[in-house]
Formats: sequence, structure tokens, C-alpha cells
Amino acid sequence: MNLLTFILTALLDIVPSGDATLVQLQKRDSILIADQLRYGVTVSGMDAQHQIALPDLGRASNDTLSIIGGWQIDTLVGGKTIHSRNAKAAAKILRKPFDLSASIILAPFEEGTYQLPDIPVIKAGPDKADTLIFKGLEMEVKTMPVDTATFEIHDIKGQILYPVTFKELLPWIGGGLLAAGLIALAVWLIIRAAKRKEEALKPKDPAYIVALRELDKFRSDKYWAPDKQKAFYSGITDALKFYMDDRFGVDAPEMTTAELFDALKTDKDISPQMFNDLKDLFERADFVKFAKHIATDEENAKALPLAVSFVTSTYQADIEKETGGQEAADD
Repeated sequence: MNLLTFILTALLDIVPSGDATLVQLQKRDSILIADQLRYGVTVSGMDAQHQIALPDLGRASNDTLSIIGGWQIDTLVGGKTIHSRNAKAAAKILRKPFDLSASIILAPFEEGTYQLPDIPVIKAGPDKADTLIFKGLEMEVKTMPVDTATFEIHDIKGQILYPVTFKELLPWIGGGLLAAGLIALAVWLIIRAAKRKEEALKPKDPAYIVALRELDKFRSDKYWAPDKQKAFYSGITDALKFYMDDRFGVDAPEMTTAELFDALKTDKDISPQMFNDLKDLFERADFVKFAKHIATDEENAKALPLAVSFVTSTYQADIEKETGGQEAADD
């Protein structure tokens, strides 16, 4: 409801209606500076046909006494405030006589005695309008008492230090561990990159040396056991495939046995006997690896010497070619 300025006319009946009400929002035995208080009136005997108009108390507001907000109006039934968001329920309540409570919030900011203004309220009905005068109250505002006899000025206290809890330290610990992990990862990557660069600069062993070194790992007859034959034949054929890749220029690791020997059959450095024996070795290895074939001890005993013989014979042939070409150039 908008705040109205009263215009009193002879048509209005002025009716004394008692004192206004003053209620502390902070429950104390006295009113202190900056306390908030609810100052207002209660209009009784209201019904759906009556309305009220309230004065504008803005002039009462100044630097020492502030009015916070406008009028707040509540419906009272039996002395209790009624809150209802249901329109039908509210209409049912308003069918019977009820009271209206109207109030504003005051806040004093200076010590002293305040004479609060009277509150005139117009109660208007269908045939008549009355001006209800609620007498203003006196309000005494106090400050906190200071005992000057025992008062002693002390230095300003420093900030209170509370013990640090593990929960407060946990983010810092987690951040420290994360930073340490990142530093360790960076150092590891740097060392790894340096080792790779060092290895790249080292001269690589010839393919035949690498092949013979790998083949030498399977020299023991412990690999002839049925449960280890798969590793035995896989190791031998893999070493030979990498050697063939470098020596003959064929993509042996990616080829099947049939494709590999189809690519090698025209090479003159491999004798027909070596070609057939080597092909038998690869086919037997395929049976062991994929068909669960169990090779005999005799076949196992021939496998490694045959592989070593193939590497050394083809390597020797390569050296003879290089030597013969050099001698022809010298002549």
C-alpha cells in the first residue's frame, strides 16, 4: 500500500486509539545505538469492507534516526499473523472480523531520548471514515557503559592464530606432490631423450652380428621341451627375418612363409639345398606356433645350426662380393 499524506477534514471523525507499539528486534533490557526496532500500530475490527491509509513518516528520518523500508502490514486473527498463499483460504479468513498490524523499522544512531511521532491512521468504510490517532512513544537509546574507574587502555591485540589442520594442509601437500611428479616426469623425459640421442649416434652392429647374438640365446636344449618349442622356433625365425630384411631387402617380418620364400627363390647367394632346408625350418616353425605341432629332438637339434649356417654363409658371400669388387677396381 502506498504511503499517504493525511489531509484531515471536518468530514473525518478523530478517534483516540491508545499508544503505538515499539518492539525491539534484538531482545535486550535496553535499546542500544544501531539496534533495530519495529514501530507501529494494530487496527482492530477490520473486515472486507474497510481499508486503512497510513501516513508518510519519512520526515522523521534523519542522521540520528533512520527509517528502514516502508510500512509492513500483517493480518492478525486471534493475535497471530496469518500467512496464506492460497487465494481461497485468504478469502475465507477475511469473511470474519480481523486485525491489521502496520509497522516500520527504526534504527537510532545517537544516544539520547527520542519522542516518536504520533501515528494517524484513516480507517475508511462504505459510509464513514475515521482518523485513529495512536500516541507516539518515547524511546531512550543508550551506549555501552564504560567503567572509567577501572578502564585501562591496552595495546591492539594481534590476529588470533589457530592451529593448522591436516584438512587445510591437504591441498598444499597434493600440490607439492603433483609438482614433484611433474618435475620427475620432465627429468625422466630429458634423460630418455638424451639416451635415445646417444644410442642414435652410436654405430649400429651389422645385421649378421645382431642375428647371431639373438640365435645364441636359444643354444640350450631346454627349449626343446614341448611347452617351450613355440618360443624356440619363434625366436629363431624372428632373428632370421630381421636379418633377411637387412641383407636381402625384403620385408620379411611382415611376410608369410610362402611370400618370403617366393621373394628369396631367385637370390643366387642362397644355394638350393640351403633354400629347401630353410623353407622346411620355417614351415615347421609355423606348425609349432599355430598348429600345436611337437617337433622331434632330431628336428630341434638341426634348427639352430641351420639358422647359424644360413647367416654366416650369406654374410661370407656378401664379403666375397665386396672383396672381389675391390680387387677388380685395384687392377
